This record gives sequence, C-alpha cells and structure tokens, in this order.
Amino acid sequence: MIWYGLLVAAVAAERVAELGVARRNERWSIARGATVSGQGHYPAMVALHTGLLVACPAEVWLADRPFLPALAWPMLAVLAAAQALRWWCIHALGPSWNTRVIVVPGLPLVTGGPYRWRWLRHPNYVAVVAEGLALPLVHTAWITATAFTVLNAVLLNVRIRCENRALAAATTSTAPAPV
Repeated sequence: MIWYGLLVAAVAAERVAELGVARRNERWSIARGATVSGQGHYPAMVALHTGLLVACPAEVWLADRPFLPALAWPMLAVLAAAQALRWWCIHALGPSWNTRVIVVPGLPLVTGGPYRWRWLRHPNYVAVVAEGLALPLVHTAWITATAFTVLNAVLLNVRIRCENRALAAATTSTAPAPV
C-alpha cells in the first residue's frame, strides 16, 4: 500500500508541475490578448481531478483492495503512456497549452506532435481518460475508476464543446474579410 501511495503522490506532483506550466502559459497568453472561456466548469474539473487523487488510496485502504499483478502491471504501463502523451501534448502546444480554456486570437491551430492526427482532435483528453482509468486500477480501486470515468465523460463533453467554440470564435474573428 505504501508504494501505491507514493505512486499517487508522484501523479499529484506531476499535476502541480502542470499547474506551474499552465500559470506561466496563462500569463504569456493574456499578454497577447487571449480570451478565457469556460470558467464555470473549471472548478468542477479541479474538484474531480483532486477527488481522483484522494479517492484512489482511500478506496484501497478503506475497502482493503488487493494488489493483483495481472491487472496492476498493464495499468501501470497505461498510466506511464498517459503521462508521456500528456507531456507530448504540452510540448506540442507550447505556450498555448493550459488547464483552462485560453485562446490567443490569430494563433494557428497546432498541427504537430500528437495533433497531426486529424482523427484525434483532443489527444490530451485521451491521456486524461487513460490516467483516470489506470491509476485507480493499478491497485484494483474499481469504484474510483468507474466513478471518475463516468463523471469525467460528462465533464469532458462540456469542456470539449467549450474549447471548440472558443477556438472557432478565435479563428473566425481573425479571418480576413472576403473580397
């Protein structure tokens, strides 16, 4: 159980690092006239992700969940892949990446890195979904995995629509007038 607590703490530390990157990128974006959208769903997103980090070890401890190597090792691999994908997204988006929906008018959409695949418009959210499923299942916290996955699906539906609207508004408002 101690090693699982350390794993969850490492994921939490990674999230803190993400927040540092997001704050730096937010300052960069605001200085370039960015607009912020989706303020209403952001607190729910923070609460859900914080809840995941608290619920994982809590369920393992309170429900005395067993460690099942046949489940744990593949889930640990999925978790590692999710972290790699997330940081690839952060690197590809550069200063445009954020935990909030912040769009700088006039910036072109990123088409490199994992964003080059047109069939996968939101690879960062694939990483979030994979992490939310894998982290709890590393130590058979299936209730947490299920609850997070369901609530995250609802939240991502709101988030992706908000993000798509913000990106569409930024590209149409900066497009040249037809001649």
